[in-house]
Amino acid sequence: QVQLVESGGGLVQPGGSLRLSCTASGSTFRRSAVNWYRRPPGKAREWVAGITSDGSAEKVADAVKGRFSIARDNARNTAYLQMNNLTPEDTAVYICGTIDAWGQGTQVTVSS
Repeated sequence: QVQLVESGGGLVQPGGSLRLSCTASGSTFRRSAVNWYRRPPGKAREWVAGITSDGSAEKVADAVKGRFSIARDNARNTAYLQMNNLTPEDTAVYICGTIDAWGQGTQVTVSS
């Protein structure tokens, strides 16, 4: 059974950057598309970005386009979310998911 663990969250000032990681156990990860979601405080979960199993195609939500990017390294069983030019509106718990697994999430707080 695949397990996903997110890392890389924290407190960052507006305009700063963070790179989140989503590391999987199990061999099925490299055959799965990966999506990143976020859950802002008091709001519903929203989709942020997705990447195909082989990394050949990726897409990000309009709200983060031009600031966020998604990548993966199947040799390391890890997917990444690079977040640049962060704003307070990006504050949320960031969660990665595949078709058969979800992580617990990592907190990102953008504040001066």
